[in-house]
Amino acid sequence: MSAMIEIRGLKKYFGPIRAVEDVSFDVARGEVLGFLGPNGAGKSTTMKMITGFLAPSAGTARVCGFDVEADPIEAKKRIGYLPEGAPAYPDMTAASFLDFVAAIRGFDGAERAKRVAKAVERTQLADILNQPIDTLSKGFKRRVGLAQALLHEPEVLILDEPTDGLDPNQKHEVRSLIRSMAAEKAIVISTHILEEVDAICSRAVVIARGRVLADGTPESYEKRSRWHHAVSFVVPTADIGRLRSALAAHPDVGDFERTDGEGGLAMLTAMPKAGKPMLAELGTLARGTGIRIDEIREERGRLDEVFRNITTGPVSAGGTN
Repeated sequence: MSAMIEIRGLKKYFGPIRAVEDVSFDVARGEVLGFLGPNGAGKSTTMKMITGFLAPSAGTARVCGFDVEADPIEAKKRIGYLPEGAPAYPDMTAASFLDFVAAIRGFDGAERAKRVAKAVERTQLADILNQPIDTLSKGFKRRVGLAQALLHEPEVLILDEPTDGLDPNQKHEVRSLIRSMAAEKAIVISTHILEEVDAICSRAVVIARGRVLADGTPESYEKRSRWHHAVSFVVPTADIGRLRSALAAHPDVGDFERTDGEGGLAMLTAMPKAGKPMLAELGTLARGTGIRIDEIREERGRLDEVFRNITTGPVSAGGTN
């Protein structure tokens, strides 16, 4: 896959503050890249440089082969951008704002109306079209911002916190929309919501203190978790000790995690040594005890644990999984 977004050595300094320091990555057509990091990591600043909103202190950003600084108009024609906070003209209605953006993008007459109608349908804005943007909820403002980013059917989407402020149903709708467009576009989603990675991203870059610390698939991050291939059992609380003794005999079991539940049940999780699979063997051991087992499951790994380990450890640039 050829890269539609090419980032090389991006840096951004605000006086003595180094907001972004030597960030590089590519995004190809068909990829949904999660751009992850804690607050203040440099995510939004990087996205503003990719879209031409901010000039970099050093480095280059190319979109569909066009340098964002040297050929900004051609690059921006190919970008749909949802900025942080989804800013818009607060006194405009959603309908007038989208019509205005379509006109700015060069559409007129029937084509403009068609583009607006399609964006409204995709983002389910029909019920609030005639309301001033200032009166809308945070979630609807976000959806108006997403609609304007989609109006011109861009090849590249840069979305800063696209599901921020949405309720669970709205999040599901937006994620489904992103998945439906993914095959034909290169999409970058800035987020600190780890469930977003699992839900829609094919790859994730982790940034902290302005530097890229890791780059890989969601599955590669799960493999870095101590919970990867762990096995959890839900059993009567009174039998936890006996089950633990039986499972501890397996040579690949490391330590255990216990979580007490309701209704006289508890969960015991056997953690693997070196991430080795052991579901079948532990299932056999557990059933051999005669203990009533309400549930057995193999854990995939916990992104929150891996994210915390990456972003709170020593910074070394350019990690790849």
